[in-house]
Formats: sequence, C-alpha cells, structure tokens
Amino acid sequence: MKNFLKNYKSTIILIVAIIVGAIAGIVFKEKAAIVSPLGDIFLNLLFVVIVPLIFLNISTAIAKMSQPKRFGKIMATIVGVFVITSIIAVIVGMLATLPIKLVSPEDGEQIKSSLEEASNEEEEEEQTIFERTVGMLTVNDFSGLLSRNNIIAIIVFAIIFGLATKMTGEKGKPVLDFLVSANEVVIKIIQIIMYYAPIGIACYVAALVGTFGKEIAFGYLKTFIVYTIVALAFYFIIYTIYAFISGGRKGVKLFWKNILPATVTSIATCSSAASIPVNVQTAKKIGVKDDVADILIPLGTNFHKDGSIIGSVFKIMFLVCLFGTSVNGFGSIMQILLVSLVATLLVTAVPIGGGTISETLIITMMGYPLAALPILTIIATIIDPPATLLNVVGDTSSSMLASRIIDGKGWIDKDKK
Repeated sequence: MKNFLKNYKSTIILIVAIIVGAIAGIVFKEKAAIVSPLGDIFLNLLFVVIVPLIFLNISTAIAKMSQPKRFGKIMATIVGVFVITSIIAVIVGMLATLPIKLVSPEDGEQIKSSLEEASNEEEEEEQTIFERTVGMLTVNDFSGLLSRNNIIAIIVFAIIFGLATKMTGEKGKPVLDFLVSANEVVIKIIQIIMYYAPIGIACYVAALVGTFGKEIAFGYLKTFIVYTIVALAFYFIIYTIYAFISGGRKGVKLFWKNILPATVTSIATCSSAASIPVNVQTAKKIGVKDDVADILIPLGTNFHKDGSIIGSVFKIMFLVCLFGTSVNGFGSIMQILLVSLVATLLVTAVPIGGGTISETLIITMMGYPLAALPILTIIATIIDPPATLLNVVGDTSSSMLASRIIDGKGWIDKDKK
C-alpha cells in the first residue's frame, strides 16, 4: 500500500485537486471565477516553458543517438510496426468515441468565446494548402522559433540541430553536453511548475465549472470511464491478437505468462520510462532477441504509445464535443487520425512535459485556442494509469511482431544471440 501511494502520490493529488475544484465550482457557481487568476498563473507558466522544452528535448535525443547492430533492418521493421499498430490504436479510439458525446456541447460557444479571448489570437488570412504547409514547417525569422504558435517549425529545427550536432562529432561534444545539461534544467523547471499544479488546476476547474456548469465535470468522469473500458478491451483483445500473429498459440501463451511484471510496473509507476528495465527483460523472456528488445523497447517508450494515441483521440473528441465541431466525412476522420498520430509519435518520453507538447500540437493542428490546454491536461491526468499500461505493454507486443518479421516464423524457438 505504501508503494502504491508513493508511486501514485502526484497523480492522486492532481485528481483530488480536480475533484475539489469541480465541487467548489458546483457549490459557488459564478463566484468561483474569483480564483481564475490563480489558474491563469499555472497556464502562463506552461506556455512559457513550451518552446525550450520542445527544442531541448528533441535535439538532445537525436544528438545522443547510437548505431546498434543490425540497425538498418531492425529500424525499418520497428518503424513499420510502430506505424501500423499506432494506426490500429487510432481506429480503436475513434470507433469508441465517435458514437459517444464525451461532454455536452450546450456550453460550447460560451467556453470557446472565453478561451479565444484568453489566447488573444488573431484570425488568419486564407492561404493555399502549400502556403500553410510551408508556414507550418518553417518560419522566416529565427525569432519566430521563440513563439509557441510555431510548434511544428520548432520541431523541424530541433531535428536539424540535433542531426548537425551529431554529425559534428567530437567538436560538437561541448554543444551536446550543453544540450543535455540545459534539458535537465528545463525538466526541473517543469517539476517546480508542477508543484503549483494542484492549486492551479483546482482553481481553473473551479472557475470553469462555476462559470459553465457542472456538465463539463461529468464529461471528465465519463471520459475516464469510457477510456478505462476501451483500455482494458485493448489490453486483453488486441494484444492477444498481436501475440497470436507473432507466434501462434505458443506466442499467446508466452506473452500472458510473462507480461504481468511489465503490467504491474507500468500501473505502479505510471511511467513508461521507469518500466523500461522490466519491460526489456519481459520481452527477452518471451523469446525476443537481445538486440531487438534493447533497441525497440527504449525507442517504443519514446515514439510508440498505444495508450497515449488512444488518449489523443479522446482529447480531440472531447474538444470536438465541447466546441460543437462536426465530424462528418472521410476528411474529418483522416484529420483526427493524422493529428492523433503526429501529436503522439513526435513526443519523446519526458516524465512531465511530453504531454504538454502533445496537447499543444493537438490544439494547434485542430485549430482550437491554446487557452484550452488545461482542459487536455486534466484529461491526461485522469487517464494516465490505463494509458501508461497500454504504452508499456504495447511495446512488448510490438517487439514480438518485429521479431516475427526480422527473425522469421520460428523466432521463438531460435537460439538467442
């Protein structure tokens, strides 16, 4: 029990803050708006740290990349497996949320109007698809990279900077050392900000619920319940199918025989990164070759997150319901699929900040005001345990699929090298 409380302490505190804020909003109604500035402080602190977080996180990860054995074949397979399984996760999330209204749209226009005022964003002029693409990927002045409104351009520049640092070799080591050090400092800054998170989130929720009614609080509860049901179904059904495709009945037997340690660790720590050691050992016990497990599991922790991808779909559909946006036709569905993938696959395994990057991307690419960020932060908090479970176990099942492709049909019976 002590370990449970220790591992879940921060999550429990945030959940309690949400509950307290919701109750305060219901009780005090419009009067609860008096604490709104305390929530805005938390929001503004998050906005300030977004740019350095994205740049340092991505550039450092790329600059530190190594070249493992069988890298080419393994990497090509890993990318293919990650993309296919991620698309399946998006489809499952969409099938689960499209028939359901996660939150009532009755107050959508009021909330949208309020959030737009807070973001102070101007209307964009009409542009062609090519102009929008160029504007999304690049900026025409370095100062543009210092704005949170150019998230994709920041990511592109961070990738180029990381590659350049790596290509420079020994002469670039001082830069790499600086990036690593600065990245650690930014993570500590986020941790400091998160000490204030319970107060900020409680005040934000109190003002939101007090101003716009209790329906949105019920929306959070409904979102958590539906997500948990979907996560459990995905865990038992989809991963069993993956194990069968990988190694037939023997693959299924080995998967469920060995997966419990990774499952328990993921739930107990609520951290994909903390689950890496036990997850690597779990994959190897199943029969995955050492080099595949050693490469895929860490990469999966960074770039393959079934739970987070499904969570991204839930976040998008929550905003869709809240703002009364219509989801009709193939184009809308493809947009949700693309945004869910990009917002998750481009975010590395940062214990506290990665979710902020993902949520900012969702808001930016879907065209909602950035002031809606705390709404997605709350959703991320309440679905964190089941999402982490899928993130971790999804990497184990992916290592089995990759082994089937790399080492052939009888990969389970082959001697490990």
